[in-house]
Amino acid sequence: MRRTIVMAALLLAALSTQPRAAGAIDWPDVLGKARGQEVYWNAWGGDEKINAYIAWVGERVRDEYGVTVRHVKLSDTAEAVRTVLSEKTAGRDTAGSVDLIWINGENFKAMKDQGLLFGPFAEQLPNFALVDVENKPTVRVDFTVPTDGLEAPWGMAKLVFIHDTAVLADPPRSMTAILDYAKAHPGRVAYPAPPDFLGTTFLKQVVYETAPDPSVLQRPAGDDFDAVTAPMWDWLDALKPHLWRGGEVYPKNGPALIRLLDDGEIDIAFSFYPAAASAAIANGQLPETARTFVLEGGTIGNTHFVAIPYNAKAKEGAMVVANFLMSPEAQARKENPEYWGDNTVLAMDRLSPEGRALFAEIPRGAATLPPDALGATLPEPHPSWMTRIEEVWLARYGS
Repeated sequence: MRRTIVMAALLLAALSTQPRAAGAIDWPDVLGKARGQEVYWNAWGGDEKINAYIAWVGERVRDEYGVTVRHVKLSDTAEAVRTVLSEKTAGRDTAGSVDLIWINGENFKAMKDQGLLFGPFAEQLPNFALVDVENKPTVRVDFTVPTDGLEAPWGMAKLVFIHDTAVLADPPRSMTAILDYAKAHPGRVAYPAPPDFLGTTFLKQVVYETAPDPSVLQRPAGDDFDAVTAPMWDWLDALKPHLWRGGEVYPKNGPALIRLLDDGEIDIAFSFYPAAASAAIANGQLPETARTFVLEGGTIGNTHFVAIPYNAKAKEGAMVVANFLMSPEAQARKENPEYWGDNTVLAMDRLSPEGRALFAEIPRGAATLPPDALGATLPEPHPSWMTRIEEVWLARYGS
């Protein structure tokens, strides 16, 4: 799937253009044109709780702004990227079928490089003034790539691990320790198969801990790729025979991993949402004894975004949705474990007292670590590393 993106990008290299500028945005004009528009939002659809949140967003923007949201559920964001690439190849530069994409990382870079994104628009949205650009620099830098206003920040993610204290009281707190645990307890460790984003993040965590010099991951992968990643492949080779079901089958995604933990088939799950364990307990998906832990050396963290394709037919409606997603109302609901549990991109000192109150009232849950206990955040590698790592992983371990 990723290979398709790369090949298509090469074919389109000669046609590549700079991003289509939005110009100065007249917000009242945007609101007027947005009313009555249908926004086809292409977003991962693998979690029913997230799907319900997106449905709620659709209800709110319909009621307040007259914009209809159609959630196009994806198994991989690359599907939407391929759609826009195909439309550009066919000369469909207007009235495209994708209006908004939940995106980050290599998919953003692929679209930015090929001039497939509308903008810059993000920092002209009214609610961007509430974003914490000082303390959360990844709201402007996506996997080392400057966003340049081509995507609007939507949430902060950080890798956390989950265990059932009634089964595993003292969990392993490094990737080395996880490998040792898997060897001592065959079949009790699993990770989703890439290109699922959580499975790919697991590989990033491994390469950070095993690479001779992790700082090189902030630069594009080059001739050093084999030398940098060799220890990671050795680690994965050692882990494979001790994985759940002998490494012959991989869980589909994060929710599947949570189900395996709940069913007692594995001892360690992980998520990109620090409140995931509390949310799962509240929803009856994990026992009350489930808790969250992080690794001693830090874990991967990033920002995820929404972007608008260059040929979107409902650009105004898409901007209205993107702006609403950065509102205190939408961000507080998103941070609530009952609805999602994803950390906000907003700065509390930029909010009104009413806005801050929305966050103060969020029930965090016993399994959610406080911010000062989440440990160091490891920056995302340059997208070129993960494109190549996924290709090699599929060749080595994929069916």
